[in-house]
Amino acid sequence: MTRKHIDATLVRLGAVMSAAIAVYFMLGQGSPAYAGVAEETTFVLNTFSFLIWGVLVMWMCAGFTMLESGCVRTKNVSVICLKNIGLYAIASLAYFFIGYNLMYVGVAENGGWVGSFNLFYSSSEAERQLLSGSVEDPSDVISNGYSTMSDWFFQMVFVATTASIISGTLAERVRLYSFFLFVLVLTALIYPIVGAWTWGGGWLSERGFQDFAGSTIVHSTGGWAALAGAILLGARRGKFRQDGTVKPMPPSNVPIVTLGVFILWLGWFGFNGGSQLALGSAVDVIAISNILVNTNIAAASGVIAALLVSKPVLGRTDLVATLNGAIAGLVSITAGPDIVDHQWAVLIGAVGGLIAVFGTLLLDKLKIDDVVGAIPAHLFAGIWGTLAVCIAAGGNIGVQLIGVVAIGAFVFVASFIVWFVINLVMGLRISEQAESLGQDVVELGIEAYPEFIAVPDEEER
Repeated sequence: MTRKHIDATLVRLGAVMSAAIAVYFMLGQGSPAYAGVAEETTFVLNTFSFLIWGVLVMWMCAGFTMLESGCVRTKNVSVICLKNIGLYAIASLAYFFIGYNLMYVGVAENGGWVGSFNLFYSSSEAERQLLSGSVEDPSDVISNGYSTMSDWFFQMVFVATTASIISGTLAERVRLYSFFLFVLVLTALIYPIVGAWTWGGGWLSERGFQDFAGSTIVHSTGGWAALAGAILLGARRGKFRQDGTVKPMPPSNVPIVTLGVFILWLGWFGFNGGSQLALGSAVDVIAISNILVNTNIAAASGVIAALLVSKPVLGRTDLVATLNGAIAGLVSITAGPDIVDHQWAVLIGAVGGLIAVFGTLLLDKLKIDDVVGAIPAHLFAGIWGTLAVCIAAGGNIGVQLIGVVAIGAFVFVASFIVWFVINLVMGLRISEQAESLGQDVVELGIEAYPEFIAVPDEEER
């Protein structure tokens, strides 16, 4: 045998011995066939999961932008783009300055109604010392389970999602800065108060209210705020004819709308999966696997349900209704995606898809103009999803109803007051000229499709 063969044999033998030794120490004598994760490793995994899931949720802002941009007429696309990046920036700063503290800090001390009015939020003192090198032992830091600001980031992107829901409903007729002012109040005050009642450990949480990832806390909150604005703002010119019929205003860019829904579907995996709030154990990863599967199943069921009923109900196989069925299915499962019996996700998502279709018809009968169908998909389906927790996720119907009614009443009334005050101070609705020519030309002076010619709308008779 040559020296080369001897060396190769020794290398293989060493590898086998190393593997055997590793298995021995992992298993031990009489120990289970798995090893627990070290505390610092758990800290790293949890923190990493907050950041990655948060990035996916942030990407939903792109989905909303595409969805809304494709739904509105070409003359209003640039304003939609500005509204969506603007609302994300406002939500980020408002939640940093005051929102997070109101939602999570000192809620119990204030009777379970609201948190602290202190300004700013930042890393803990122990984290600061660790970063500066003044403390070598990280035990005080890792005992928290995750880094302070990773949690803030993950919570913040949910606020932006709430605000995005409103943008689509009021598109093509709300003033840009009036909308931004409302978003500021919503993300700094209204949403954090709702969050304090529930996720912040407030009075609804103490009663046992369940909303895993926010069917009510996020989606119904955005839907109630949008409904209040839509009632005050009124419909787009010509949307509802004098004879009571509805003027069709089809999407200007169907592929962009479809892309937006797929982006939202992708981001929802972070929305629901990240709400497990941990990634440091086998239990967590199994739960997250179930959550992602249920999320996907519910969305798919919403698509099929909306697709099947669109022709007999709407008179045509409706693409937009089908796309909204996906969103409604996602919203519906969001309150209880951690269920183990996956077949229930099929039912929950399918009912959500039906709600999106029939909810749109209801709004038309009430002459409430919702450009993208956000109110049926987020508000109506959000209510259903919150109550559906009682089917397989252990929710109490009485407590869930209290939560739906309390949050709905608070958000709608508070939003109506804010919209009303903004209307008195600076006005809500754009001018007739802006509505006719488009907000892009009148408010921004930049068109999304400059090769198109801006033509005023014909007057409706």
